[in-house]
Order: sequence, then structure tokens, then C-alpha cells
Amino acid sequence: MIFDEIHPAFWDRMAHLLGDEFSAFVSSYDSPSRNGLRVNTLKIAPGELLTLAPFDLEPIPWEPSGFTFTDDEHPGRHVHHAAGLYYIQEPSAMTAAALLDPRPGERVLDLAAAPGGKTTQIAAMMQNRGLLIANEIHPKRVWDLAENLERCGARNVAITNENPERLCERFEGYFDRVLLDAPCSGEGMMRKSAAARREWSPALVDGCAMRQAGILDAAARMVTPGGRLVYSTCTFAPEED
Repeated sequence: MIFDEIHPAFWDRMAHLLGDEFSAFVSSYDSPSRNGLRVNTLKIAPGELLTLAPFDLEPIPWEPSGFTFTDDEHPGRHVHHAAGLYYIQEPSAMTAAALLDPRPGERVLDLAAAPGGKTTQIAAMMQNRGLLIANEIHPKRVWDLAENLERCGARNVAITNENPERLCERFEGYFDRVLLDAPCSGEGMMRKSAAARREWSPALVDGCAMRQAGILDAAARMVTPGGRLVYSTCTFAPEED
């Protein structure tokens, strides 16, 4: 059972936060996960993909281009995926770009962009018009980001490999919208990732929170007055959120 693989301090904190809802939260860890994909509207309309896809897709209520599929289907292995017609993405992960609400012609920054799921979603929402900067501080992950952007046909994107503080020196008050999908302790990944369960600790949460505060300060400085900043994580920790 997954419960026994996770640090007791995590369960103690969640029990305190959730109260009567805690037992339902624990039970969710042994329930089937929801796999998702997002249609890449730079290449195909959602309705058109539905007529082509050889697997069953169920619409996601909050994302017009999002769908779920079952565990026994493998759309990531299909030629349509290689052609960039869709991106395999968790349903919940699609909400950040939707809240960012980028518009064609704007200046937009995705500050921690790899592997590119949210970046490709932003590019599609911008209809390849305007300027999208996709930054990733880790050199090896930049290549995954570039590959996904190319596969999806994102043409209005410039990729940078910089730390946020140095970007501030060039882009203070410049962007209409900034997305910071911050590096975090990954608590939202524990249900499906043994590594996330194994690596979690209170010290990891504290370290991530300190790091995030510095990145968030830099992100805020790069938003133009009246612009929008969206901060997102895949963790439950109040310290990180």
C-alpha cells in the first residue's frame, strides 16, 4: 500500500489540514489515476482529432482541448503524438496556462519551462503570435523543452537557459504575463512516482520553499504594471504555496 511508503510527517500534516476529508484523501492514493492529453490546436482542432484518434477520449470540463484516456491505452506511442497533434499532460496541469490566459501578440514568460507542457499550451493560446520566452535553468532539460516545442510547431518562442536573477537584469517590468510553475517537493506526484515518495522529507519542503521565494521575487519584478503573474506547484505544502 502506498500509505506505508510515504513519510509519516506528510500524513500528519495532511490530517491536520484536511480534518474530516483526510480519510477520502488517503483512499484516493489507491484509486486509478486519470491520464490526460491536450490537443495541440496549432496543428489540429479537438473535434478533428476525435475523428482520427484510435482510442477513447473523454473531455475535461475545464479545458476545451483536454481529454482523458484509460490506463490500457497508450497515445504517447502513436504516430499522432510524434507528429505533435497532442501533448500528454496531467489534467490538473492544464489549469495553470488557462489561468495565465495569454493572448496573441503579448509578451509572455514561462520562467521554469521544461519539459514544455505548459509552454506548448501557452504557444497554442497565443496562436504563435507575440513573443514567448521559455526559460529553463538546467542545461540538460533545455533539450527536452526544445524538442517538444519543435514537435508541436511553436514558432513564436525563444528559449533561454538562465537563472531568474540574471533575466531580471534584462527584462524587468517587460512581460504582460509570467508563469512560474515552480520547482517543488512534488507531493502531487506521490501517487504515481515511487521516487517522489522516497525522496520526500520535511527538510525538502523547507528547502524548496526558500528557493521558490527567491524565484517568485524575480518573476514578480518581470511583470509589467497591470500584467498577470501565475504561480503554480504540484505540491500540497502550505510553505510552498
